[in-house]
Amino acid sequence: MATSINLSKITKVDLRDCWQNEATDFTPWLATEENMSLLADALGMNELEVKAQEEHVGPFRADILCVDSGTDKLVLIENQLEKTDHNHLGQILTYAAGLDAVTIIWIAERFTEEHRAAIDWLNRITDKEFNFFGVEIGLIKIGSSPAAPIFNVIAKPNGWSKDVRTSSSQTSNENRTDAEMSRYEFWSAFCEYMANNPSKKFRTQSPSYSHWMNIAIGRSNFQICLLLNSREQKITVQLYIGDDIDKKNFDALLAYKDEAETSIGETLDWRRLDGKKTSTVDLYKKCDFTKKSSQAELFEWLKEYTERFVTFFKPIIKKL
Repeated sequence: MATSINLSKITKVDLRDCWQNEATDFTPWLATEENMSLLADALGMNELEVKAQEEHVGPFRADILCVDSGTDKLVLIENQLEKTDHNHLGQILTYAAGLDAVTIIWIAERFTEEHRAAIDWLNRITDKEFNFFGVEIGLIKIGSSPAAPIFNVIAKPNGWSKDVRTSSSQTSNENRTDAEMSRYEFWSAFCEYMANNPSKKFRTQSPSYSHWMNIAIGRSNFQICLLLNSREQKITVQLYIGDDIDKKNFDALLAYKDEAETSIGETLDWRRLDGKKTSTVDLYKKCDFTKKSSQAELFEWLKEYTERFVTFFKPIIKKL
């Protein structure tokens, strides 16, 4: 006799049952680190660092102003707890006109067909410095469980991939040097390795021809950089500290030197770079990264030490 299986039903929950007011209830809920991470995951973006709520953009106020910690570019979020309307579309156009490079995310309970088409049109006519998303927010529950949010992306930039949209000039192999092709092949294979062995600590960017790959660490002006150096035959996991001409951030992290090296398990190269706006903390591995037979070992090394860097440095950086 077949065993009886009891299954619960998924039911929809009215948004107003959880958030009575958009500005005082929904926006503060969304602006928490946990919920911004949910939104970023749904969009396939890096971590979003909230800078302000109800931020002025010209005569308007953006509900949430963020920075994409992987690119340091502005992200503006507009919220609605009902279906989309022309007023919010007008605000989105105003934001785009007043800023040089920006990602705009319009969140609503329901998108009308004309407003979804408007987001698609904006993505077609603007250059790659602008990204427009339409996201529907819903609430569901299973049986008597608490309500859970669902973000449904119904409009996004053409060709949007997991972390980065790659321009047509980047994807073309024409006129590429052997070194560029080697780097692209390495990053492509590394991304495939990470897709098969995903990390809970970080996401990779899309492969490129560059000698670096940036990993978001949750705050602008800080990144983990994975570096390829064919001349010195080494790869590097690097904590990159930007916009730090007075070295306050570097010196604050340097106070954790012994603790960092014990946690990560290796001696690190602490490069203050006096006179420059940047500083770095580096870990090197000597190798020939173009040698296909050893790449699996290198991918494992990059993943392991990137996770160790993120685990140790991320909570400290957020407190600086």
